Amino acid sequence: MKFTYATRGSALALAQARAFVCQIAASHPGIALVEEKVVTTGDRILDRPLADLGGKGLFIKEIEEALLSARADFAVHSIKDVPGILPPGLVIVCIPVREDVRDVLVAPRHGLLGALPKGARIGTSSLRRAASLRGARPDLEIAPVRGNIDTRLRKVDSGEFDAIILARAGLLRLGLEHRATDVLSPDVSLPAVGQGALGIECRQDNDQVCALLAPLHDELSSRCVAAERGVLVALEGDCKTPIAAYAEKLGGSGEPSHIHLRAFVCNPDGTNMRRAQQTMAWPTSDAEAEAFGSRIGQSLLR
Repeated sequence: MKFTYATRGSALALAQARAFVCQIAASHPGIALVEEKVVTTGDRILDRPLADLGGKGLFIKEIEEALLSARADFAVHSIKDVPGILPPGLVIVCIPVREDVRDVLVAPRHGLLGALPKGARIGTSSLRRAASLRGARPDLEIAPVRGNIDTRLRKVDSGEFDAIILARAGLLRLGLEHRATDVLSPDVSLPAVGQGALGIECRQDNDQVCALLAPLHDELSSRCVAAERGVLVALEGDCKTPIAAYAEKLGGSGEPSHIHLRAFVCNPDGTNMRRAQQTMAWPTSDAEAEAFGSRIGQSLLR
């Protein structure tokens, strides 16, 4: 049996897609898994901020076209790149175990966020990260930086930036976790919706793929991501709006389980910051988790 999977061609995208399909191959000896690299609009245009290009959907549009045209059977995405509303006929069928959700600082000469000198130049193209940095260190200069992780690391190593902000999950997946000089807690930098999680997308009517991927679906990760994406949908979020949402499971060892969700939204320049957080009993379905997130997102619409 043969299946084709679609992925972006960056080192990170390939690393996480290949690690995922290795899990499929391990439990299905003899299966053929064919890689289809797709160059997206977001990958081609690197000289402008994402907000100017129309949002994160540009990282998956061409991949979804490959799914809809049946050139690929499933796609491996970073779920934080996936808009809240999917095209008709497509579904996120699997969310594997989530990686570390936190952001990290890479500051070779200074190390910690608190050790950066006044006026230090920080590279990030994320409006969410920029807003968090302004809250923690309003004295820093924040400048846009695009490109893959290797490109960004070269820029900070060369001194073009004093520091850059990256997702720890990406460094872990590339074996570069040693490059992080400071791991930022969610209290300092609240993660992006779905950060650290993969989303495996396929055609809704492809029962073979749904059955193939079902054993790799992680309920805990899926519930938390569903709650966060509920915030995203309620706020109609894209790369033009700084939005953060982080859900986690609380309780254990005989205690009742709960889901705790924190979120914020603000203007692109970081002003008019609105925050919310709430806890409820652990949801029994992704739909219930998404509705919980939607309520919190709606409370931020002011």
